[in-house]
Amino acid sequence: MKFDLTDTTFIIPIRLDTVVRLENLIVNVDYLQEKFQTQIIVLEAAPYNNGIIQNIMKDRINYKFAEDKDPVYHRTKYLNQMTMDVKTEFLGIWDADVIIDHEQILDALQNLRQNLCDIAFPYDGEFLETSDLLRNHYIVHRDLEFLKANREKMRLIHHVYEGGIGSLGGAIFARTDKYQFSGMDNEAFYGWGYEDDERYYRWLCFDFKIYRSKGCLFHLTHTRDYDILKSQHQKSRHEVNEILNYSKKELYERFAYYNFVK
Repeated sequence: MKFDLTDTTFIIPIRLDTVVRLENLIVNVDYLQEKFQTQIIVLEAAPYNNGIIQNIMKDRINYKFAEDKDPVYHRTKYLNQMTMDVKTEFLGIWDADVIIDHEQILDALQNLRQNLCDIAFPYDGEFLETSDLLRNHYIVHRDLEFLKANREKMRLIHHVYEGGIGSLGGAIFARTDKYQFSGMDNEAFYGWGYEDDERYYRWLCFDFKIYRSKGCLFHLTHTRDYDILKSQHQKSRHEVNEILNYSKKELYERFAYYNFVK
């Protein structure tokens, strides 16, 4: 039995830099499509289209390609492009490498559907890195209970503690209209790092109601080119601090969607 998520579109941006990332994307999409009747958009940014994702996924997803020869992956730009193609009431901003219990996903969307929140994280902020060994076992056996049973063997990237908020990325549901109205993703974040924090604090300034489901997020291990990205971190930290110091009027003037559609 598949649960009805036809009111939701998952958007998954990816740069296919390794076979590991391709495997992660495949098991991620397989899990979502095993559990849900839903829409999935995958946008691949690369120097050229090698056809691999298209040939494997075929018509199971809405595949998009963007020619991009920049060594730094401008993820926020591609998320915004995908968002404008979403026609459903809700959207899921989804990393290619995450696995989340379907019950947590249903809980988050139930709160959105009942208008109890504007943004819903389908996990409580605990972000677990699987390790290569545990990831490889999951790739072969597709057993979520195995990941749950081995949580203590995983590296805790973000955790939940009193007064803390845990991880702010990886998997997020939003009311599509509210997400668009708040300016979507901030394209000043070029590369990886801090964009999730800025977006969260911006939502708070917009007085959005935010909900978190109980349970963790599993991140399937993969390599990342930190050398390219380090140069972007100082600028990104500055952008977060700038947003935190904006007045509500300044925030609306810069980000509110109606400023872009006058």
